[in-house]
Amino acid sequence: MQTLQERHAKADLLTAEQVEYLLEVDKSTIYRMAADGRLPAIKVGRQWRFPAAPIRQLLSSADGRSVPHATTTAGMRATTVPTAASAAGTVAAAAPSTALMQPVVDLAAELLGVMMVVTDMDGRPITEVANPCPWFAARLGDLSVLDTCTAEWRVLADDLEFEPRLRVGVHGFECARALIRDGNHLVGMVLAGGIAPAGVDADDLYHLDATARQALLAALPRVAAALSRVTARPTDDSRSS
Repeated sequence: MQTLQERHAKADLLTAEQVEYLLEVDKSTIYRMAADGRLPAIKVGRQWRFPAAPIRQLLSSADGRSVPHATTTAGMRATTVPTAASAAGTVAAAAPSTALMQPVVDLAAELLGVMMVVTDMDGRPITEVANPCPWFAARLGDLSVLDTCTAEWRVLADDLEFEPRLRVGVHGFECARALIRDGNHLVGMVLAGGIAPAGVDADDLYHLDATARQALLAALPRVAAALSRVTARPTDDSRSS
């Protein structure tokens, strides 16, 4: 007979079928993300099990519905690539919760089929760029491109329009953003980009159809809400003080 502790531990682990249902993504993608560490998982015998807390954190929203997902560019392997600014040690001073933000951004970028980054309200990156499009990955070492992106992100921070919307930036691809809050304070943004404008045939950008675009715009505030909860979470130091 199982002990109460064993039953509780099992309740905190999800099967691949449950994750497939919650994330609306095929099992092959789930197994691939588990194998390369982008989705928290443990192996029990020959089967994967997934801690429920990180999944619920991403999917949690005011109405309790899951984040819709869009199909990524065919054959594109999602990855997390550091920005040149971070390599140079000039990334904005990261909040203590940055380590908790990165998995949320990685997972959301994979599911929505876009590249994503979290910045502060000055447009400076806090997380690494997740799932970069080929155009951005090819220019990773070009500091002028990254400086231009940071300047553009700063402009987006000054635009306090509530609803996310896709807009074409200076580099010719679309991006959208949602604001991250800590209580009543705006503390950052989550940006989704690398998207080819409608009608533009570009192999090095992500292509989203009308349904996927709407899914992205609906999901961004939920991702921002999840990141807001991470931002507001007290650190170990603050709990012990």
